[in-house]
Amino acid sequence: MKILITGGAGFIGSAVVRRAVRDGHQVVNLDALTYSANLENVASVADNAAYAFEQVDVCDRPKLEAVFAQHQPDAVMHLAAESHNDRAIEGPLDFVRSNIMGTAVLLEVARAYWNKLEGEKKQTFRFHHVSTDEVFGALGEDGDFTEETPYDPKSPYSASKASADHLVRAWAHTFGLPMVLTNCSNNYGPYQFPEKLIPTVITRALEGKTIPVYGDGRQVRDWLHVDDHAEALLLVLAKGRLGETYCIGGDATKRNIEIVKLICGHLDKMAPANTPHADKIEFVKDRPGHDFRYSIDSSKLERELGWKPSMPLAEGLEDTVRWYVENYGWVEGIRTRGFHSDRLGLVKA
Repeated sequence: MKILITGGAGFIGSAVVRRAVRDGHQVVNLDALTYSANLENVASVADNAAYAFEQVDVCDRPKLEAVFAQHQPDAVMHLAAESHNDRAIEGPLDFVRSNIMGTAVLLEVARAYWNKLEGEKKQTFRFHHVSTDEVFGALGEDGDFTEETPYDPKSPYSASKASADHLVRAWAHTFGLPMVLTNCSNNYGPYQFPEKLIPTVITRALEGKTIPVYGDGRQVRDWLHVDDHAEALLLVLAKGRLGETYCIGGDATKRNIEIVKLICGHLDKMAPANTPHADKIEFVKDRPGHDFRYSIDSSKLERELGWKPSMPLAEGLEDTVRWYVENYGWVEGIRTRGFHSDRLGLVKA
């Protein structure tokens, strides 16, 4: 297929771009190149004849229409989004603009394009919206999110993604736009911008800084390696049933403090300066509205399409720590562009 991937210079998007090109697809990477995007993430495929890049904001309808007209994609995979909860607390309207309005504009452009297609190209076109498990709210001590879990978003970020999910389903129901939708658990792996938990712990430890843990660190997350996620996304795009939702999880739930201590153990071996790194752990004021627990049941995806995660958390976490240690220049490049790992997301009067 020729796939238009929005947000393809971001963390998850770039993993999908790299895998799609490797699997023989043609890829059009559409990205506005905001603060967390990085073309270094797709440098390995940048010179491939099957790859093209377009710097376009998904809210810019005329430029989007031009991209569709020029490249004539067979499918759209929509990953472009503001995604960091802490930033959503400080600047929620940026999330409303990108995640809600951006999705609505993209849907309208895709619908107009699809309406003009003919024959098999129209029959096989599909719009794949990539979302998060955070739209379901929070779980207690047990249970899992499934495709039937009611929506109950608790943060500005999750509310914006829930809104986008509802828009995609509305365009499918009202206009017949052929869509599939996925909700994933927390991703980790190489090239993740150093503001999320795992890269924050690694990079701050390598810099000799304290390692902040929100609250008591007992929050539980289901961890999914980004390469497993990319594989699942492309499978759903190609073979998922139209109109369906698929939950994608890593089957690897851990408390945040457990993840932090595992990372510190790997760092003690790979970066022995300032060891033991766990001595740098500092419990800090919790994030406002911090959801307690997420866990995903991916059995529908396994049952219908035969997918299940292949990267064990222990191995994936060790490989991720090693990548950041060996590719610290990538992080330094981000630092030179002005990003610093200072605390965000505390509600201000």
